Amino acid sequence: MASRTSDLHGRVDPAHQLDHAALFRYAAANVPGFPHSPSTFSISQFGHGQSNPTFLIAVGSGNSLKRYVLRKKPPGKLLQSAHAVEREYQVLKALGDHTLVPVPKVFCLCTDPSVIGTAFYIMEYLEGRIFIDPSLPGIAPQQRRAIYIATARALAALHATDVDAIGLEKYGRKDNYCKRQIERWAKQYIASTGEGKPARNPKMFELIDWLRQNIPSQDSSGAAAGIVHGDFRIDNVDRVIGILDWELSTLGNQMCDVAYSCLPYIMDISFDKPSLGQGFELSGIPEGIPSLAEFLAEYCSTSGKPWPASQWKFYVAFSLFRAASIYAGIYSRWLMGNASGGERARHAGEKTNALIDRARAFIDRESVLPEHPPDGSPSLENGKFGPSGKVLELINKLTKFMEDHIYPMENEFYELAQSNSRWTIHPEEERLKELAKKEGLWNLWIPFDSAVRARELIFDGKVHAASSDPSDLLLGAGLSNLEYGFLCEIMGRSVWAPQIFNCGAPDTGNMEVLNDS
Repeated sequence: MASRTSDLHGRVDPAHQLDHAALFRYAAANVPGFPHSPSTFSISQFGHGQSNPTFLIAVGSGNSLKRYVLRKKPPGKLLQSAHAVEREYQVLKALGDHTLVPVPKVFCLCTDPSVIGTAFYIMEYLEGRIFIDPSLPGIAPQQRRAIYIATARALAALHATDVDAIGLEKYGRKDNYCKRQIERWAKQYIASTGEGKPARNPKMFELIDWLRQNIPSQDSSGAAAGIVHGDFRIDNVDRVIGILDWELSTLGNQMCDVAYSCLPYIMDISFDKPSLGQGFELSGIPEGIPSLAEFLAEYCSTSGKPWPASQWKFYVAFSLFRAASIYAGIYSRWLMGNASGGERARHAGEKTNALIDRARAFIDRESVLPEHPPDGSPSLENGKFGPSGKVLELINKLTKFMEDHIYPMENEFYELAQSNSRWTIHPEEERLKELAKKEGLWNLWIPFDSAVRARELIFDGKVHAASSDPSDLLLGAGLSNLEYGFLCEIMGRSVWAPQIFNCGAPDTGNMEVLNDS
């Protein structure tokens, strides 16, 4: 089941108590619109997440209550370069001010530790759903697929960000990302283990050596590098109103983000469970969730990235290695008494070693990903994506419809547009619209996830999947933007075509706003 954001907070851990008076004074002076004389000012702590402590601030009077989120560094001695809330604030502000990437709005950054003990920032509170379990229990199959597809597209949209244009060109080095990350997390693992700390696992150093020897060649130049979230998982996004938890973000090799987001297929690394479980590939993919290859194909087709078969073993092994290093740090902080996840961090040490073993097992597999995207996915040839079989069928159907019905009517449509009756609708246009619906060529612009939401609204929350009957495809054919682009090129050959297929601007934009509101 999904958890509402409002259900994930509770009392503040004793190790993370804040100076309420100092925080109130700072927020009142630095957060626009923050109430200055409220009757209520309360602070609770979010329990989900294991790194930077995160708190909910509720402030106001009577029925007028405002909510904010505060993220801060943990107390105590920290590993070098870890818990950089200043960088979180920087990337959130740049993305929020200059792009359409869905992120919470940030209000202020405080680097003065005298206020509440460590640096922190305050951002807007987003009320939404957090899918802690990647198998999405309690969610209808159609919704599961929509959620995963939306996640792949959100990651592709983030990766398309022009960092130079939004002032993040110096947010990190673009070259040798994987090489530097391996060394960073190796040092973090060493710093979290040995010499009075949890014992070191010799297999971890074998894994590090393998990674060093198998870094993809394109990593060195950084020519295709861009913004990397660093912790992109389904529980850090929400349908998708906001991408959360930017602590590990930087510039670099974006396929590392993709592999990390695919870990549920490989291994269940959920922190809330006492032990790590099998991934979907072994336990079985829950109904509705796309396969690993389908999820990757959606990302690649939306982002324009090549199919990663030849380097996939490295990227997954790197993700497991990095997760092991992170869990080692969590366990070390738990032993010192300052882990933000509290008692749930007790099992992090066991999970560290389980991740190391899983990475070695993955490396030893003969095959980890098909050589080509699955049938029905856009294929990359000569650096360009071609239409899938599904889209080719629509292209042929649309082309024939244009030739049989629209082109022959263009002169009549034009004459009406030049006459005194130009504001009336030609009767043939209405007939062609009904024919387009029957042919399954209506509302081709509607994305798959939007169609699922619309069906929920139309059928009062009940699950209703579109059938293959063309007359039941009034909410589109479930296309990605890339797939729809092939059809736009054909419709664009006649000025009259888009409105006949209900795909004309500005109507499409207005309908999408209404559907998402």
